Parts: sequence; C-alpha cells; structure tokens
Amino acid sequence: MRRIKFTISYDGTEYHGWQVQPGLPTIQGTLETVLGEIEKAGVHVEGSGRTDAGVHALAQVAACSLANPIPVDNLRKAMNRLLPADIRIISVEEGADDFHPRFQAKAKTYEYRIWRDEVCPPFQRRYVYHFPYRINEDAFFAAAPLYAGTHDFTAFAAADEKDELRASKVRTVYSSEMLRQGAMLIYRVRGSGFLKHMVRNLTGTMIDMSRGNMSLDELRALLQPGAQRKACHSAPARGLFLVSVEYP
Repeated sequence: MRRIKFTISYDGTEYHGWQVQPGLPTIQGTLETVLGEIEKAGVHVEGSGRTDAGVHALAQVAACSLANPIPVDNLRKAMNRLLPADIRIISVEEGADDFHPRFQAKAKTYEYRIWRDEVCPPFQRRYVYHFPYRINEDAFFAAAPLYAGTHDFTAFAAADEKDELRASKVRTVYSSEMLRQGAMLIYRVRGSGFLKHMVRNLTGTMIDMSRGNMSLDELRALLQPGAQRKACHSAPARGLFLVSVEYP
C-alpha cells in the first residue's frame, strides 16, 4: 500500500463540515467516494482537522492509503475530474508510511474575514461576515495580540463529544493579529492546534469588545484557568478559512 498525502482547497458553503455524516454532504465523504471510484475499493481519508459546516479551506491537508499504482500527477487530475467544482486537489505526493496529517501537524493558520462596508458585494457574501455596524476598530487591534501565548482556551471552546475525556484545553497561539485590507478586516491566527469553534469564538469576543460589551481586562480574564464565563458569541462559519497546515 502507498501512503498518499494531498492538499485540498474547498468552498465549504454547501457542506456539513469535514467529517463524514450519514446522509449529509461532507468534504471527507465526498473525497472518500471519489477515491473509492479510483481505487475500486473503500478508502478512508484522514484530515489534519475537522472544519465546521460552512468553513472554507485554502490548503487543508489529508492522507489515505492506496494500492492503485497511478502516478501522483495523474491521481490529482483524476480526482479533480471526478470532484465537484467547489473542491479542488492542489497537490498530491507520496508520503511516509506512517504519515498522519493530524497527529504530525506542528502548526495551523486560520483567517477570519469581516466585511465592514455598508454594502457587501454579492460575490463576497459567501466568504465574509458582513458587519457594517459602528464599532471601535482600534479595540480589535488591541485585543488580537492578547490571545498569543499558551493559555487555557476553555472559555472559547464549544461543547465537544471529547469533553467527557477531560482532555486539556490548553493551546499555544504563536501569533494573533488583525489586519486591514480595504473594506475587509482580517483576523489571522497561527497556533499549535485549535478547539471546536475556537477561532470563531475568539473573533466573536473581539467583536463584542469592539462594541463596548467587554473590556480588555474581561477578555484577559477569559484566558485564565477556571474562567467562570464563556466567550460571548461565535462569529458565523462563512468568514473562516483554514489557510495552511505546517509539518516538520
């Protein structure tokens, strides 16, 4: 068997997230169906992480094991021919026999995109959170760096089926910054790993703070172990992109 590593870009609008769900369109399920046609057998695809319903990816990383000897360039072409147009295989390569896209990932980068103008162009509406309301944008730029470092992000995590295992919710954020590009505010965060809805909750909390509903000190308190309150709200999925996954 060959271990195949591939990089995928997708528009998550029409999908119920990455992970296979019976009777629902998902990214993982669509990839497994297409690879099964090529392999003429069942294929299990493993991803670097589970993006939520409606979340997009510029460069998700996944892997599978195949017996088919098809060259990697031809495999990429065959997959793109069979896949719907909103999922594209960017690259395919031979991986080490033990390669696992999730367990061996060292860092991930996400972007959350907020459209600030009064009118959101129709060709942007699926990929940004349209938020034209009056806010203190300086608060965004002041808040974003506070997330950098090693913190307990329990207050920013949605309920997860893994909670019963009592796994640590301490994560390390290597960089956290807010950028302005024309009408768009972009929150870019790079870290060792992310909890369920974590980036959307980090963004939603900054929005709340920029509207005067929270102070910097209250945000700092959410990063402390044993924080008693949860992040105020979660920003919509459509503005979130998985930008890259890094490996040793």
